[in-house]
This record gives sequence, structure tokens and C-alpha cells, in this order.
Amino acid sequence: MRKKRIILPTDFSENAWNAAIYALELFKHVPCDFFLLNSYQVGASGLSTKMAGANDTRLYNLMKEQSERDLERELERIKKVDKNPKHTFTSKSIMDTLVNAIGKTVYQEEIDYIIMGTKGASGLKEVFMGSNTYNIIKEMDFCPVIAVPEDYRPNGKLDSILLATGYEHLFENYELKPLLNLVKSFNAKLWIAHVGNETSFTSEQKAFKSALEKRLRSIDFEFVEVEKDVSVNNTIQRLIQEDGNIDMVAMINQDHSFFERLTREPVIKKVTLNSTVPFLVIHLFE
Repeated sequence: MRKKRIILPTDFSENAWNAAIYALELFKHVPCDFFLLNSYQVGASGLSTKMAGANDTRLYNLMKEQSERDLERELERIKKVDKNPKHTFTSKSIMDTLVNAIGKTVYQEEIDYIIMGTKGASGLKEVFMGSNTYNIIKEMDFCPVIAVPEDYRPNGKLDSILLATGYEHLFENYELKPLLNLVKSFNAKLWIAHVGNETSFTSEQKAFKSALEKRLRSIDFEFVEVEKDVSVNNTIQRLIQEDGNIDMVAMINQDHSFFERLTREPVIKKVTLNSTVPFLVIHLFE
């Protein structure tokens, strides 16, 4: 069986560390290659003099050394807590924007998941996570992302996953695969939640729902209809709070999804920034 290949972006904040620990815990029984990735940028100087060029080179060398040193330290720290013989670790220090650095690595290393935190170091360090995580979700439309809330502490279980959907798309097997892999690995229950009223379904939505039902025969799943709260995001957060067993929320991200058309609400963005449990976003290959 091919090992899972996972990127752990880091800015060396506690938040990035928590997301890494979550990933190690989540995949503790799964053979994995983890890529610890740090990206950095040298400020583009407006002065095109030789002097500025020399300064940039010096700054670049300093930043590169710092990034590599910090990655080395982070790897040592990880190896102290993860002695799993099924796990290998590689560090990657890349001069580029975070989005580009992750994008290149996804292609070069055939990555299965990107796992990162949703809030990050503020102060002198770039405010890395919150908005950055959402940018990654938006731009990485060829790799699933798991966003881990800042104060989420893993307990090694994944009993149930909530998939929020508007049944607006006929899911292909490969689109569902990142979600079903997790469901099967953990023998988890999949709750498929539709926010709103099923009586207003179009014939297409009905057909997509029954196709999904057939596709999920091999796992434990249940459909649930949920009354809409003030917003879809609020409804999802309420569900998580009321049912203490939901360990992950999943959504399929597509342009102008049913939820966004229905509510004019940037649902994915809101859930990314507000979820109290890890949030898996899978993209459609349209």
C-alpha cells in the first residue's frame, strides 16, 4: 500500500506545532511520509542598485539559514514525540509565498493532505494561520486541506465525521476518497447533513442524494436534515456543540456552491475561521 504523503506547513508557532501533533495522532496507524515545510520571502527592494542587490543576497542567506535551523529544531522536537517506525520526516525550506511553496510541494511529492492550524503567531512573526489557511484552501484546489483549530487537542479518536452538503453535485469516487479513507481508517460514522428543508429539493438533488447513498454502502453513514440557524456556519457550529461526538467537519468546496448561492455566505471561509473541530475541505475537479 502506498504511504500517505502529508505536508505540515510551519511558521514555528505553537499553533503550527498543535496541527503537526494532530496529524501524527490522526495517522498514527498509517504509514506516512511527512513534509515539514517553511516558506520565507526576502522583501523586494525598490532600489535596483548594486547595493540593494548585495543586501538582498545577504538577507536571503540569513533567512535561509534561519529557516533551515528552525526546521532542524522542529524535526528534532517531532522525533522526540513520534517514534513511529511507519513515519518518515523530511524538511523543506522554500523561498516563496506560502501558497506557491505548498503548491510546488504538492505537485513534486504527490501529496495526499495538507494539515495546518487556523490561527498563528502574531506580533513580530507574520500572522500566519487564520487568513493564510483560508488562502491555502482557496488556492490549493488540487489537494485536500485539514484545518486544525488553535485550541483543539486530539485524543486519537475519530468516531464521527460530519459532511455538510447541498447535494448539488454528483460526487465522483475520487472526490470522496480523501474523506472515505479517513472514515475507513478509523471505522468512523459519517453523518451527512443537509441544512434546510428536503421538501424543496430539485429532481437533481434527489438523484444526487440517492447516488451518494449507493456509493456509501460499504460504510456506516446516516443522513440528517438540519433546520437552518442564522447562517449555515452557525448551524454547523451548533451541531458540533450539541453532539459532542463529532470529531471532524468535512465540506466539498466548489465555486458558487449550493450553500453560497442560497445564503450569499462565504461558508467555507467562516467554517475555517470558526470551527471548534478539525475541518476537512475537498475540492471538486471541475
